[in-house]
Amino acid sequence: MSNSTDRADLPQFLVETDWLAANLGADDLRIFDCTVHLVPDPDTVYRVVSGREDWQAGHIPGAGFLDLQGELSDRSSALRFTMPSADQFADAMSGHGVGPGSRVVLYSAGTNIWATRIWWMLRAFGFDDAAVLNGGWTKWQAEGRPVSTEPADYPPAAFVARPRAGLIADKDQVLASIGDDATCLINALSAEQHRGEGGRNYGRAGRIADSVNLPAGHLLDRETNAFLPPDQLRAKIAGIGADKADQVIAYCGGGIAASGVTFALAMLGYDNVSLYDNSLSEWVQDPSLPMETG
Repeated sequence: MSNSTDRADLPQFLVETDWLAANLGADDLRIFDCTVHLVPDPDTVYRVVSGREDWQAGHIPGAGFLDLQGELSDRSSALRFTMPSADQFADAMSGHGVGPGSRVVLYSAGTNIWATRIWWMLRAFGFDDAAVLNGGWTKWQAEGRPVSTEPADYPPAAFVARPRAGLIADKDQVLASIGDDATCLINALSAEQHRGEGGRNYGRAGRIADSVNLPAGHLLDRETNAFLPPDQLRAKIAGIGADKADQVIAYCGGGIAASGVTFALAMLGYDNVSLYDNSLSEWVQDPSLPMETG
């Protein structure tokens, strides 16, 4: 296993609902709802709807709301959810009270990929004291834990962005990985989309050539929305051959579901992992870039 350290348990990237409930109100704790809704749309595949109204209707006590598309994506990009500049990201996080000494907990509703996306962004900009709430809003509500409608009241901070190389991949890196046995290219979309079936695609059906499939949802317990135990996650990774790769690149439709895969790999100790920002939304626009179906 050339791309993983030997860790018996998942590291501190996940926190459990009982831990968060016991630590609500801690001075250094910053909790954020990261929810976004993707509404099917025949013209654009999905229409992006902020989860802010849901947050206003009820959230974990003390939680603020992070608007991924509105404040944490590159405003000059024609594509959705493009990584912002370091300055834009730092300004937004500073305004939300995230800075030196902060502990950040991220969660989302329905699926955890919105929380893992912002976790990956924080990591890419050099901030390490962040965790994802295991099971997210789904598990918190199912356990009957407290809910609030009060807005967050975090004082402004001074977030310092220190961009790290290697965590975000571009299309040239993905193209170079095709046919490279040392790199495992993972498609985090559904098996149906991977095969090019079902009619829902980003302009060209199918997958990036030479990629394997690990749907982000397959890493979760269907009932609780929590991540599978470490041994089961390792089995999923080994099942597609990623455990033997020197480098792993994950992609999806727009760099969101892929973050669920990169997050799981990071938890398991894999170091050489990148997320293809913009993913198929960018790739399909260039007809010279190879895709496969079937």
